Amino acid sequence: MTSSDVPENRWSDLERPPLNATALRRALVRPESLWTSLDVVATTGSTNSDLVGRAAGLDEGAVLVAEEQTAARGRLDRTWSAPARSGLFFSVLLRPAPRVPVERWGWLPLLTGVAVATGLSRAAGVDTALKWPNDLLVTVPEAPENLKEPKDPKEPEDPKDSDGLRPGEAPSGAERKAGGILAERTADGAVVVGVGLNVSLRTEELPVPTAGSLALAGAVSTDRDPLLRAVLRSLEQWYGEWRAAEGDPAASRLQEAYAAGCSTLGRTVRAELPGGTSMTGEAVAVDGDGRLVLATEDGVQPVGAGDIVHLRPV
Repeated sequence: MTSSDVPENRWSDLERPPLNATALRRALVRPESLWTSLDVVATTGSTNSDLVGRAAGLDEGAVLVAEEQTAARGRLDRTWSAPARSGLFFSVLLRPAPRVPVERWGWLPLLTGVAVATGLSRAAGVDTALKWPNDLLVTVPEAPENLKEPKDPKEPEDPKDSDGLRPGEAPSGAERKAGGILAERTADGAVVVGVGLNVSLRTEELPVPTAGSLALAGAVSTDRDPLLRAVLRSLEQWYGEWRAAEGDPAASRLQEAYAAGCSTLGRTVRAELPGGTSMTGEAVAVDGDGRLVLATEDGVQPVGAGDIVHLRPV
């Protein structure tokens, strides 16, 4: 983990200036605030792993931000990477006990999704949809026909994937994954919640055709300092209301807000479950335990863990 208060080669990409750690601390770490410390590092393997390892010596509200992650992890131990300073990569330390019962902690990734979407709507002017349980989706507009580059008829056909796209080509006019959330328990009974969000990623930098970024979604701002401030303030507000309600998702309005922003609901999906099984049905609700409820041929089935695939209408 390398400190980033004065990062090396800080202006190597003029379109991607470094975060201002001092200004971020001044804005966010205040008396009575949830945020008790904020560190920015130039590069690390994973902010979640670092914060989980240091949790025992930290107060609730510690924030760790990296300009670059080299071994970032998502759900199911999937790995991903992005160019330095192209996104927001951060983790926060939360201690919901004893006020919130452990059985309600499963709402924390969903709460974080609502908070991120709320903050980005205000600061970036982008509508961020939530894919159950932990993906952040944006819509990449389709380029007008008169702006599309004409294809040379003499040029050989490029190989395309199942979406009709060339390798590395960004699909348009549909929801694309711009970020994800990962929550992990620590040895001392806390929770570390990590967020990875593509901010200024360009088309040619997309790791897969189904990825997106705030820039590609037409964000009014890709300045990461105000974006991070907005997201952390939103997270503080939602976490505070949820904790004050002792984790009750209805009383804190969290269940209602998540359902309103969840693009999974109302769609036919396939749930790929632990153990290699799967089920298909319409996603009809998110229940009080944060589970996705599917209406299947065999009846209503709640899904507490699994990989959800949005199926296209036939």
